[in-house]
Formats: sequence, C-alpha cells, structure tokens
Amino acid sequence: MRRQKCLMPTLPQFSVGRQLASRTTVLLGSLVVSGNRMVPLIIQEEAVREQLRCLDIHKSVGPDGIHPRVMRELADELAKPLSIIYNQSWLTGEVLEDWKLASVTPIHKKGGKEDPSNYRPVSLTSVPGRIMEQFILSVIMQHLQDGQGVRASQHRFRRGRSCLTNLISFYDQVTCLVDTGRAVDVSIWTQQGL
Repeated sequence: MRRQKCLMPTLPQFSVGRQLASRTTVLLGSLVVSGNRMVPLIIQEEAVREQLRCLDIHKSVGPDGIHPRVMRELADELAKPLSIIYNQSWLTGEVLEDWKLASVTPIHKKGGKEDPSNYRPVSLTSVPGRIMEQFILSVIMQHLQDGQGVRASQHRFRRGRSCLTNLISFYDQVTCLVDTGRAVDVSIWTQQGL
C-alpha cells in the first residue's frame, strides 16, 4: 500500500458555514473573528477523515488501547462521530478525561543508565486526542501567522524555516547592504560549555 502525503490541517479545511470574506482571522475563545463577524469554528468531517487516513500505523498504542491501525482502517466510520466530539470539545472548552491520560515511558538519552537525569520522559497519549491537538495547533499557528504574532523573520520552530534558512537570510541581508555600499556591523555571541 502506497503511503499518502499527509499535512497538518490548515484553516481552509475548517468550515464556518460559508466562505470567509477575509483571510484575516482572529481566535477568540471558541469563535473565529473574521472582519466584523464572529462565527463558531467547525471542524469538518472530511478534515477528520483525512487525519485518520494519514495515521502512522507503526506508532504506539496510547493508554486507551486503541491502535492507530484500527483507527486508520475505520476512518470512514469514525470521521463523523469524532468531528462531532471535536466540535463539542472546541465549543465548550472541555476535553475528554481519557484524552488527558498518558502512558509515560523513560527513554535513555546518554550517560550511565543508573542516573535518572540521563532519561527523558515520552508521553503516549490517545490517538483521537493527538488528532484534536493537531487541529488546535493548526488554528493557533494560523492565528499567530495571520495576526503577526510570529514574524516572517523567525526561524527554527516553524515549518520550512530552520537555523540554516535563518543564516542564509541573514547572509543575504548583509551582502545586500555591503553591495549598496552601506556600513554593516555584525556582533557574534557564543555560549561556551554547551
């Protein structure tokens, strides 16, 4: 079976009844503000189905015991009830208690295995909870980018923007200034001992 390319859900996959007149949106509680209108955010059944179809079947089972493979194979049947649950959760601001549970496993980083500080915790949460997190993350990131909460010059934690792209952007700006004959001062700060 060919693995399809899956992307994080984006705001256009959400529906607000009819097409928003403006691409500028602001998150306000359980409402999306577009222009002068406040409308409830609705997570579409198709967006949930797509997320279920993109589940990695090799991921671990969460504390609910439901394997991602089962949810992926039942994507068509689960999309509608999950979209209803997600919308209700979004509107009320409440999350199912089972989705808050996690199986925490210590993973060894480096050094002696007898020292607890050489381990990092890994939390395994339920698959439906992880999908809901993806929708919430998508809305928050869209809000930050549309509302200029995250500048275009910020790198590393944004998709497609790494430390390398930051260096390339900086180098490009400095060389443009030098090419136009302007003075450029560059200070470098390094932290030793890391």
